[in-house]
Amino acid sequence: MRPASVSDYRELARRRLPKMFFEYIDGGSYAEVTLRRNVEDLEAIALRQLVMRDMTSLDMSVTVAGQKLAMPVALAPVGMAGMYARRGEVQASLAATEAGIPFCLSTVGVCSIEEVAAKGGTPPWFQLYMLKDRGYMRELLQRAKSAGCPVLVFTVDLPVPGARYRDTRSGFTGSSGLSGLANTAWQGATHPAWSWDLFAGGQPHTLGSVQGAVQGGRKVTDFLSWIARNFDRSVTWADMDFVREVWDGPIIIKGVLDPEDARDAVRAGAQGLIVSNHGGRQLDGVKSSISALPRIVDVVGDDLEVLMDGGVRSGLDVLKALSLGAKACLVGRPWAWALGAGGQPMVSRMLGTLKSELATAMTLTGCTRASEASNRLLDATP
Repeated sequence: MRPASVSDYRELARRRLPKMFFEYIDGGSYAEVTLRRNVEDLEAIALRQLVMRDMTSLDMSVTVAGQKLAMPVALAPVGMAGMYARRGEVQASLAATEAGIPFCLSTVGVCSIEEVAAKGGTPPWFQLYMLKDRGYMRELLQRAKSAGCPVLVFTVDLPVPGARYRDTRSGFTGSSGLSGLANTAWQGATHPAWSWDLFAGGQPHTLGSVQGAVQGGRKVTDFLSWIARNFDRSVTWADMDFVREVWDGPIIIKGVLDPEDARDAVRAGAQGLIVSNHGGRQLDGVKSSISALPRIVDVVGDDLEVLMDGGVRSGLDVLKALSLGAKACLVGRPWAWALGAGGQPMVSRMLGTLKSELATAMTLTGCTRASEASNRLLDATP
């Protein structure tokens, strides 16, 4: 199949990846109510078509955290991308660099900060999970700084992992011993193209950025179990002071849905925040990111930059989020699906699709500059 839309990359990834890894990318928490809301609420927003405007010149660029983006999109942090394609985080970073947008490396990426910074075209943004071992957190922040990472994305909505039923059903979590080994071996054997790509030059399969903290970890699931045991439930806004002791660059808080938390982010000195429910993978039943966005934009005003992730499946969705006040959107599943479908070339192609869709949406709504998008681009009629 020749992919034309984000949903096509999803289907190609479903065909190519072992079920346990596809379900990890694709699934949400509990009954996946919020996962569906993220997509459905964006679909329900109507753009306002305006014609007979001179749309000869379009400017899709925006500036976020002092960095100019060729379009208002960044690749969101996605865990274990190096299990979807050989050295997956490096491949995705190269695609993002080529497109002129940021790639954000997850704390739980297979490739380390240093590997992505050296081989991914440009140093990535780095996403931080706060773990109990503050000594190692200090070391990790220093490594990100030394590698030249320009922005720290501090994820705050994961003091404990949400229950992801698909991961249990697929054997991704909860299976161990001989049954776990048999499940993994079977899934690899029945997906030979994926296995060859991953294991012929794609190793090591560890979580590169936290490898030094895990004693005896030999495979990805060992590291994930360690990470799950070491999330810190005691983290408060006061811990921003700890982060600032090491990190002197821009900090963007990821995982804000409530205006009260947005006000706290301003008081804590963040430079930006990402309206996000973790892609529907944490507290199921909360509102969609797009429905939470307007109130948060109103509360913070010009005090910090507001971005959004969750449910973005097209360039049209990007323009809808911009119209409601987001400076830019992060996309997670779309690039992970594309990576799983065929590595860097597919990620580049998917980003080209988003850019083309955004150009069409801007042209047909009379928006010549993405940075000036506003709610006038939305059709408020019933």
